[in-house]
Amino acid sequence: MEIEILKSKIHRASITEANLHYVGSLTLDENLMDAAHIIEYEKVQVVNVNNGTRIETYVIRGKRGSGVCCLNGPAARQGAVGDVVIIISYATMDFEEARGFKPWVVFPKDGNQI
Repeated sequence: MEIEILKSKIHRASITEANLHYVGSLTLDENLMDAAHIIEYEKVQVVNVNNGTRIETYVIRGKRGSGVCCLNGPAARQGAVGDVVIIISYATMDFEEARGFKPWVVFPKDGNQI
């Protein structure tokens, strides 16, 4: 049996930009991506702590060290600059493998820095 399990989480990042007229996605600082083991184009769930919205989108690589966390396209309507978000990725794995799996959890500091 396979189950879906938490793979990684960036807990309480701040939205730095919202770009309605971009094609779509979530732009993230490459340092955050590396720390959370999230790769470009990976599907993620973005949970906005300020307004309660939950969206699914994919990640595109932002400039390393920039602290960028930008909602793009329609997602830009789901948060404002300064809102706090939790970014979650999941993985599907065998039940027994999942029992021993430990997710990567990142707690960004001010400016979305590691």
